[in-house]
Amino acid sequence: MQHAIRGEFDTRRGAELAVERLVQEHGIDRAAILVTARGEANSSGSKISGADAETGSGHPGVETQSTPELNGAIDVSINGSASEQPVVESVL
Repeated sequence: MQHAIRGEFDTRRGAELAVERLVQEHGIDRAAILVTARGEANSSGSKISGADAETGSGHPGVETQSTPELNGAIDVSINGSASEQPVVESVL
């Protein structure tokens, strides 16, 4: 039986790292993982991190185009089996 397991992340970077860990370290099928903004609006989380925290665009000589969309948390959810649940919960 499949179980929906969900984690919430303040940053896009945290959500992306969790997905990579599930896929690379635990063999979870990437197609089974869904990453979405918590609300209706586009969001890269509720805190600035990673490339969003860099001054400038992160590329020499290129100006920043815009500010990050900080409109709420990022949800990562997985429909996994009961046997996968402990591993997934430990990452999320």
